[in-house]
Amino acid sequence: MRGKFIFILMSLIMTSCSKDWTKTEQNLDYSYGREIPHGMIVLGDRLENPYTTENMTKAFNSLYPTKADRVDIKTTNLYVRFLPASDEEFQKLNSLGLVLTDHPLDYDIAIEGDWYHDPEIPQGNLTWQYAVVPQDFDFPELTYEIIDECYIAENDPGTRADGIDWEAVELQSYILTGNQSRIADPATRSSSKCSPSGRITIEDKEFNKGKPLGVAGVRVSCNSFVKFDHCYTDRDGYYQMNKTFSANLRYRLVFKNEAGFSIGFNLVLVPASVSTLGKAGPEGVDMTITEQSDGKLFRRCAINNAAYDYISRCSIEDLGITPPPSGLRIWLFNSLEASSAVMLHHGAVLRSDLIRSFLGDFSRLVEMFMPDITIGTKASQTYSSLYSTTCHELAHASHFVNAGIEYWNAYIRYIIESYVTSDGQLYGDGSGDGAGNCEVGEMWAYYIESKLYKERYGGSYPSFGTSYWFYPQIFRFMDERGLDQSEIFQVLDADVDSKSELKKTLMFTYPERQDMISQVFSRY
Repeated sequence: MRGKFIFILMSLIMTSCSKDWTKTEQNLDYSYGREIPHGMIVLGDRLENPYTTENMTKAFNSLYPTKADRVDIKTTNLYVRFLPASDEEFQKLNSLGLVLTDHPLDYDIAIEGDWYHDPEIPQGNLTWQYAVVPQDFDFPELTYEIIDECYIAENDPGTRADGIDWEAVELQSYILTGNQSRIADPATRSSSKCSPSGRITIEDKEFNKGKPLGVAGVRVSCNSFVKFDHCYTDRDGYYQMNKTFSANLRYRLVFKNEAGFSIGFNLVLVPASVSTLGKAGPEGVDMTITEQSDGKLFRRCAINNAAYDYISRCSIEDLGITPPPSGLRIWLFNSLEASSAVMLHHGAVLRSDLIRSFLGDFSRLVEMFMPDITIGTKASQTYSSLYSTTCHELAHASHFVNAGIEYWNAYIRYIIESYVTSDGQLYGDGSGDGAGNCEVGEMWAYYIESKLYKERYGGSYPSFGTSYWFYPQIFRFMDERGLDQSEIFQVLDADVDSKSELKKTLMFTYPERQDMISQVFSRY
């Protein structure tokens, strides 16, 4: 294991209503997002919600007075807020597929930021979570309030062929509620309404000649008041919303990846961080993130891509190893250097005193919200260093699936006790309970980290981990002699808890290669 953690962010710009996915790099913005507010959102005045059923009815009646007695506008959605009392209750909300925000949707935003905490909620507790749910939503057993009954025409199947211009009704409601300044300027749009689309990319200066790569599998979310839409970027960073909008929107990146992991946390203590991108038109936004962009944003997106790539490569057609478990929680700590794969969210157990001795002030957060992987980014500022660290920790997460919870408990306990009792020495001296688990686990993780790094960046084979008392070179040399990572991984189960046990199991599993295996182990 190699690191520790902190939080997030980012920002963007605009493009057009085009649905053409053949945009060139000339459309990408290299300057936007270099100065991003990371503090708490400051709310301005409360606004009148144009989407309430009452306001939409008034707007309809003003445009279609002769139809007022024939069209019954019924509530399609509820604007609500929830107050989860624990991580378990928050996860219950997440399991319902809700789009949650930590700030109210019917207020002006005086100062943008990453997060919001209701001043009436004690610090350290989860704050109110705002959402828009269907009218017949089955509320879970936790504290909630219904703020408004709303009508969103696109959520009403009866509007699809009724001959009514519901976009005009929506815009009329904006006008009647005093929100006309929020309507996008028609002169900037190629049509009266748009489905937001765009591309989010990032530069890796050492890969592919620095050509921008897509920020892959991340969720892009947008809204105006209670009208939301969201989608995921594809492998190349392109996204396309389904709903159409005529108003200016607030855009956000939600680091809950389509590949089954999340990157957290915000200061509001939610497992998947949200980066506010600010306001832009309904056409969508494009952005390219570089090392000159905001540092937190760059690191978050680089780690997102490294994890997406690793998980994608675990397939039988490529690496042929088991991917990390779904629902993986990755936390970033900007003020720490060490990283780890503690796998707490997936069942591993650590004593509270060990967590406190390793993570200090962060220990309460870890105990409450249980990450799986922690990545310290203090010493990792380049894409390549973030890539290698992420691959290392995800290799551990794959090993965890094979080895199991009891194996992992002993492994992590040894790592942390060694770190605490040896003045920050990561892996101790190789003695004590759990040392064999550490030996095998670190051999595997450093081997995979080095292999993937070389495959991506070329050059000589990296020497990651070769200065420690365990020997990742063993796996490298076996790989070079025909025993690849997939075959090695198959033996890394709960019984392989030392180098000697590893050698015995490999020779038993691959008898035709016993001479080669014996030669490699005898060298180290």
